[in-house]
Amino acid sequence: MRFEITVDIDAPPETVWNLLKDVERWPEMTESINRVEVLDRPFALSSRARVHQPKIPAATWTVTAFKENETFTWESRSPGVTTIAAHDIVRTPGGTVAVHLTLTQKGPLAPLFSLLTGRLTRRYVTMEANGLKAKAER
Repeated sequence: MRFEITVDIDAPPETVWNLLKDVERWPEMTESINRVEVLDRPFALSSRARVHQPKIPAATWTVTAFKENETFTWESRSPGVTTIAAHDIVRTPGGTVAVHLTLTQKGPLAPLFSLLTGRLTRRYVTMEANGLKAKAER
């Protein structure tokens, strides 16, 4: 399964990045996240975080790519499935940003996971993108 969404945000890139990388505060932006615990500080390459979401078992995510003010990617592994989530900020000529979120699942059980949770996953990623937009534009 692969799902992508892009939202245009009328806010400075630094504002958007600071909200995006402050993963422990994501529950303030979206009801798709109950709680996030950063396990390794500072939040950067190789950091881990435990994410608690409604209707989904808690998962530990490890940051696999990180470029300050631009992007981070993290992944979570469970038996038979690896989930990869990328968070990219693209600066626009007008000084605002487009945020591009991508979620990919791969592995032998990925098709089954997609059948069981694909709709919910797409809904949650959409909620997260829209929540980030609303918070950044306030």
